[in-house]
Amino acid sequence: MSKILVVDDERMICELLQAVLSRHRHEVVTAMDGRQALESYRVHRPGITLLDLHMPDMNGLETLAAIRAIDPAAQVIMLTGVGTDALESRARELGVTDFLRKGLSLDVLVSAVEKLNARPGLPPVAATPALGAEPAKSEGTVILVVDDEPHICDLIDKFLTPRGYQVQTACTGLNALAKIKHNPPRLVLLDINMPGMNGVEVLRHMRANRYAGGVIVMTASQDEPLLQQALDLGSVDVMGKPLDLERLLLVVEAGLILTEP
Repeated sequence: MSKILVVDDERMICELLQAVLSRHRHEVVTAMDGRQALESYRVHRPGITLLDLHMPDMNGLETLAAIRAIDPAAQVIMLTGVGTDALESRARELGVTDFLRKGLSLDVLVSAVEKLNARPGLPPVAATPALGAEPAKSEGTVILVVDDEPHICDLIDKFLTPRGYQVQTACTGLNALAKIKHNPPRLVLLDINMPGMNGVEVLRHMRANRYAGGVIVMTASQDEPLLQQALDLGSVDVMGKPLDLERLLLVVEAGLILTEP
């Protein structure tokens, strides 16, 4: 196995990659900014670092340069949601090992890590991953979308269904609770601001009834107390509206992995 450092200012990305790579018998440590990454690098001396390009205060290029100063042979894979040829060229000048776009299949990222792990000088990983170590697959997975705006339900349905998910929808909190009781989904995408029964009230009822799946909250508002209540009730993440569908797919994958039974 390898020791891997994951650096990203989004907590969900760190947790997702930690969960996925740990299943492949890697030891994973995380950092949420460049300075924390450098401290972790000095302490843990990882064999591979997965480094986000766009971070506040100290970006990925600055962090990469500092890591290479500590260890000129450091193996670093740069991750970016939006990259340019100039940024990629600068990263390669600084000695980046590989450059991957966010939104690629997790299998692609794991494959890139395994190829690096097989290079001489890195501790070998077992040839066959542990039983059940593969990331959760989408086919047949039931996702319930709860939103009082039908076009939002329809948009998510049309986006996720071709990707192998079985999508159900509900336009009210009461309808959602009835569907969850009848056929509990693996994941619920839950709007916070709904008339009659808002998302937090729905979530409270779900927890009282021992719903064990994942919940991702969706909101167009910045009602901090309400959002904090949703997080306190065990939401995996909060997504702002209008929805970024590519990020939604990543959040859904993360939610399924982080809440696996």
